[in-house]
Amino acid sequence: MTIMNPVSNYGTVAIVGVGLIGVSLGLALKKAEVVGKVLGVGRSPENLEQAQKMGAIDGVVDLVEAAKQSDVIVLCIPVAQMRAAFEVIEPNLKPRTMITDAGSTKGDVILAAKEALGKKACQFVPAHPIAGGAQHGASAAKADLFQGKQTIICPLQENSSEDTALITGFWETVGSEVKKIGVVQHDAIYAAVSHLPHILSYAFMASIVISEDAEQKLSHVGAGFKDFTRIAASSPEMWRDICLGNRAAVLKELDQYLLIVNHVRKFIAENDGPGLEKLFNKASKARQDLDVL
Repeated sequence: MTIMNPVSNYGTVAIVGVGLIGVSLGLALKKAEVVGKVLGVGRSPENLEQAQKMGAIDGVVDLVEAAKQSDVIVLCIPVAQMRAAFEVIEPNLKPRTMITDAGSTKGDVILAAKEALGKKACQFVPAHPIAGGAQHGASAAKADLFQGKQTIICPLQENSSEDTALITGFWETVGSEVKKIGVVQHDAIYAAVSHLPHILSYAFMASIVISEDAEQKLSHVGAGFKDFTRIAASSPEMWRDICLGNRAAVLKELDQYLLIVNHVRKFIAENDGPGLEKLFNKASKARQDLDVL
């Protein structure tokens, strides 16, 4: 990798997508003082302007210039947009420039990278920072977003150990605890523990707002309702793409959840208190155990 500044580790970094994750990453890199320059690429003039005001990026460029100028490119865009980004990057990618991403699905992104980048796919190390929030956009960004959070890396067979180590260090620099797992395992796990919860939150909120007495219901919500529906305020575009990008694994988890819901319905319909309590006890204990991990 070409080092642009002798006191920096990662030279010029281009962040493609200046929403919550992208701007938080820029702030974190600047705070850690490990970059010479951070360039921003994005669709929203408002987000780009906000990112500059916050000091997360030093300048705005298009994706072609980002590929030509950068030592590290980070794709913080919806997963359905990754293929188009790789196609623009490929002819402009310098031999030692590394690419990583922040996508919540990996199988579809890796396929897009291999098809669009060809032999240059070895320069892409897929990643998924397990960080975010209910609010989205540049204004919600914060420098400590990744601190103490996991970032999953799913290295390609084509990646060299040196390049994998470089991207591992990149994410560790902003405070992440990096773990490496296979792509199939990643998509199966996060379909269950991330993608499905968002689907349920969106679906529950939709169920409330389409009911005839929605206004009455929403005027009487408490902490439990707000806790459960907090993630329904997340980016609809991003979660649409995640659901479709990880479709097979999401459908498997959704079908399993529907089986459990049908069991609960049956217990209630049959006035089966012991059955209901047994299921609730099992779930409650598992949730309490999670807090001590």
